Amino acid sequence: MPGTDAGNAHKLEKSIEAFDSDHRTIIDYLLTHKNCNGRIGTVGMCLGGHLALRCAMEPEVIAGVCLFATDVHKGSLGKDGDDSLARISKGFGEAELTMVFGKQDNHVPPPGRKLIYEALSEVDVDFQWLELNAQHAFVRDELSKGRYDPSLSNIVYQAMFEVFKRRLQLGLGSSGKVTPQKAPGPEC
Repeated sequence: MPGTDAGNAHKLEKSIEAFDSDHRTIIDYLLTHKNCNGRIGTVGMCLGGHLALRCAMEPEVIAGVCLFATDVHKGSLGKDGDDSLARISKGFGEAELTMVFGKQDNHVPPPGRKLIYEALSEVDVDFQWLELNAQHAFVRDELSKGRYDPSLSNIVYQAMFEVFKRRLQLGLGSSGKVTPQKAPGPEC
């Protein structure tokens, strides 16, 4: 597919600093937006799941949903590779993560998922881990190569909506403490 091929080329040609600069620019913009309450969340799938994980490491981000985050276990994002797995050990500030994978994910096989899970478990990060009986990218109904599962997708969307509503809109963390907001307004 042309779009998939272009995306795969970009993930190998773009520097990791450029990826990080992109999410930093978006965070800075959102924090100045009149409707932003100061609570920032991130979500992505596949390559976007990896980028959402990196974005969740920013101090302003308090919720991250990472679906089938590719390449984290291999350190192969960007033209010179990435340090995402190592950066996990530095923590996540206030971010709560929801990590989603398919048990039959050929892009993030069991040993790779184990590396990511263990890295998250070794630091003081609040996270949920959801592995469902599915392939990689099972929530995408277009171009999913026959992997789309609407029932399992619904479970994933409900988990995502729950963490975003609780953290971004209501300002509640799993620890029960309230996350301050800058001013009344909808979530970012």
